[in-house]
Amino acid sequence: MTYERWERSTEWPLAGAALSFLAIYACTVLSQPVGAGAQLTEHAVLAIWTLFGVDYLARLALAQRRTHWFALHLHELAIVILPVLRPLRLLRLLTLVSLLQRSIGGALRGRVVTYAVSGTLLLVFVAALAMLDAERGTPGANIETFPDELWWAVPTVTTVGYGDYTPTTATGRCIAVGPMVAGIALLGVVTATLASWLVQKVAEQDEANQAATQQQVAELIEQVTALRTELASRPTVANHQA
Repeated sequence: MTYERWERSTEWPLAGAALSFLAIYACTVLSQPVGAGAQLTEHAVLAIWTLFGVDYLARLALAQRRTHWFALHLHELAIVILPVLRPLRLLRLLTLVSLLQRSIGGALRGRVVTYAVSGTLLLVFVAALAMLDAERGTPGANIETFPDELWWAVPTVTTVGYGDYTPTTATGRCIAVGPMVAGIALLGVVTATLASWLVQKVAEQDEANQAATQQQVAELIEQVTALRTELASRPTVANHQA
């Protein structure tokens, strides 16, 4: 099996696994299961994470230039390995976004606005979950519920930032960088797409005008040619009559 074939055959199963992980993570953060429920969710997350690790090793084995591929994908190795350490478990969300981008992003290529908006909505939801996981129960924290987290995430991603809810932990502040950058990127994508659409419409109108002008010129040339032919034939007719 080739590297490209492996990616094509695994992109949607991995996207499904990533979405499953998101659902498990959301249930874990929102319901805070204990006992057997907590163990079940932890085992499910580890199973999904094993799948991500197998995908990384398979792509490394199938790469034609393994050393070069390994050097270019060190961030993927860190994302797969580091979240195994419990203090860094929030890094798992980076893998979730990366896998969804790799699969869904390819399907939506060319639909920039759709992909940007859906990706931003996903980031808002993930950031709200991660912020709740990081801030809840921390002394001095003012974001203690998921609705408050969503309210914090929306003004942050839209670059408004009311400031009524702010993270107090170092982890929460690092999480806040994601929606900030995504908001700026979304604004840039929408602006660029609108400008591209306007340029395309102007170009189409210009081409239509040029086509109409060329048609009119061709018709005029035909009329002039016909008139010259008619004028050139008149003396001959007059001489024949004489």
